[in-house]
Amino acid sequence: MPYTYARAGVNVQRVKGIQRDTQRQLASTLNRDVILSAGHYSALVNIQGKKIAVHTDGVGTKVLVAQQLGTYDTVGIDAIAMNVNDLACIGAKPITVVDYLALQKPDPALIREIMKGLVKGAKKANVSIVGGETAITPDLIKGINGNGFDLSATCVGIVEKKLITGKDIRENDVLVGMASTGLHSNGYTLARKVLLKGKNRSNKKLMKEMLKPTRIYSPAALEMAEKVRVHGFAHITGGAFSKLTRVLPKKLGVVLDRMPTPPRLFNTIQRNAHLGKREMYRTFNMGIGFCVWVASKQVKRTLAISRKHGIPAQVIGRVIKGHRILLHDKGYVYDLT
Repeated sequence: MPYTYARAGVNVQRVKGIQRDTQRQLASTLNRDVILSAGHYSALVNIQGKKIAVHTDGVGTKVLVAQQLGTYDTVGIDAIAMNVNDLACIGAKPITVVDYLALQKPDPALIREIMKGLVKGAKKANVSIVGGETAITPDLIKGINGNGFDLSATCVGIVEKKLITGKDIRENDVLVGMASTGLHSNGYTLARKVLLKGKNRSNKKLMKEMLKPTRIYSPAALEMAEKVRVHGFAHITGGAFSKLTRVLPKKLGVVLDRMPTPPRLFNTIQRNAHLGKREMYRTFNMGIGFCVWVASKQVKRTLAISRKHGIPAQVIGRVIKGHRILLHDKGYVYDLT
């Protein structure tokens, strides 16, 4: 039997239903200053004529891999990346971050290592960390080897120029995919259970591969927004490529017909979990961490900016009629919607 994400404990469809219910409840709090609310990659509010973006995100169960390996200086990069990349999806420049760190016990050395990652990520994303909260919650946080912690952050940014929501995406637009550095910060509930078992339970090489931090795309994306006619951005996170529908206009979809060969780690997960292509591309980024919709004549410039920032990129698909995400692979068609 395939070891799916749902079987591992995360039912994406159920989570999406909970999110829709939550959005309905929160809608009653919105006022006329809200431009974008829950449902897009970032919220956006009007404050005295300024478009201010707000987003919060965490590292998830990737922190358990850090605890198991005893390496804590990378997950802070993930906390920054998960926020600034989502802000970039609407063309927002990150300005400031506050973090939330909950710990099983006060451990100065562990905290110091986590802070190293936060600082490194912030510098790469050109954002200031202005404060945060450190909570010691032994009754709540139970980790590995007594080193339990959870890490999240909230980022505030500003849209100084064009707001990018995806409404400009047109049929026959090209989808450019920017390479990931690995699993990033999603799918770890499944990945840990199929990779770190049996003889691999203490495989340090494998854990180091899993701990590669999420790539920070925001500087490249913001330069694209300034120099290219970008029609839409998408950060490939939870739900993977099914999430492209979040950005696409209602009557348009995407055909993924030029996806790269996934890095070896994804193939190992697929083989060990006995998963089909559809489940893999709805759970993991499969080597593509950020997507850009542009007209075909803008592709060359888009790829050049990505390369300038040291990020491999390529055309991975195109826009079609119909609100579906279709993966074409070796003669088969998979509906990822």
